[in-house]
Formats: sequence, C-alpha cells, structure tokens
Amino acid sequence: MHRYRVPDHAPRPLPDSSAPARVGHGLTAERQSSLYRRLAARDEQALVELVDLATPWLLGVAQGMLSDQDEAEEVVQEAFTIVWNRIDLLDEQAGGLLPWLLRITRNRAIDRLRARRRRRQKAQRLEAYRALGEPWTGPREPDESAQPGWHVHEMVHSALKQLPEEQLAPVRLAYFEGYTQSEIAERLGIPLGTVKTRLRLGFDKLRAALAPIKDWVL
Repeated sequence: MHRYRVPDHAPRPLPDSSAPARVGHGLTAERQSSLYRRLAARDEQALVELVDLATPWLLGVAQGMLSDQDEAEEVVQEAFTIVWNRIDLLDEQAGGLLPWLLRITRNRAIDRLRARRRRRQKAQRLEAYRALGEPWTGPREPDESAQPGWHVHEMVHSALKQLPEEQLAPVRLAYFEGYTQSEIAERLGIPLGTVKTRLRLGFDKLRAALAPIKDWVL
C-alpha cells in the first residue's frame, strides 16, 4: 500500500488509491469555495481535507492516462503541491477549485507522456543509426568552462563523482534523464524499493557535498 506526504508539512498523509471515491458527494460548490478560502489563508487542515476527498478520483484519472500506478501517484502528489504553493493563481469565478485541480493533474500526466515519447524516439533513432552501421557520437558537450556559473557546475560534477556507482546510476536516470522510479527499476533490473533507497542515499550525500552553494536546492 502506497502512502504520500502532504505538501509543505501538512499533518496527514494522502489516502491510498483503494479508498472509496467520495469526491462526488464531498466536494460540492460550497465546499470547494470554503476550501479555497481556507487554502488561500494557508490553512493546512484544508489541504488535508482536499487530499482526502480528491485523491481517489485524481488517481483514477492519472492511472487511466499513464497506465502506471507509481507515476500516477507522483502526478497526484505534484498536483496537490502546486495547488498549495500557487493557490493565489486560482480565479475562483473561472471554474472553481476542483476543475483547476483536475487540469493540473491532466497537464502533469500529459507532460510525462510526452517525456516518454521523447525517450522512445531517442532510443529509436539510436537503434536506426546502429542498424545502418553509422557511428553514433551523441550530442556534443558544451564548453561549460565558458559559461557563467561554471564553478557551480564543477561542484555538482565533482559531487556526483563521489557517489558509488549503485547510487549514481539511478540519480542520473531520475534527475538528468527524466525516468520515473519504476522505469529505473526496470532499466537497472532491481526492485523498486532498492531504487528508492539508493536515490535517497545518493541525494543525502549530494546535499552535504553541495551545502556551500548558496540557494542550491535538490
């Protein structure tokens, strides 16, 4: 059973995807308006209530689009985070809280579908070059030393080199190539739980190594 963290330290986790879909009964127009006002006032309990009511429904939408439970859960978490952090952008008169939350979820799912397609097309081009017997050199690396902020890049590269290979591989796949945790598990042939552990360990080390860089956020 999967559990989530509610964004920005709200006090309760998201419910699991097997919970009954109560959104049709629980999020009336009046309830949405009330939740919107409380969210705008930074009431974390309002976020918890919205999460409880909307998660099963949003998971159904995201899983229907992505056919991947792990990715769907990540998309729904991202949607609630966006709502919490950007509630001031909602025009309540233009449709309300629930339609906005649905649009965010759908848009995040579409972004992931496009990323999948780009990776698939890249792999297909690589296979085509190999089939033709042509050399594949890949994209040329930019001259990073000529770019502003080179010292930041240098510190990042140096920190990455300090990671053991078992942690470096999933970190690169997740945060430089856009793979989901489930895709990393399949690509590396390891359990999903192992992927999550290695990513956590890797980023704990990176946070410590990159602490001197002002405003660096992992």
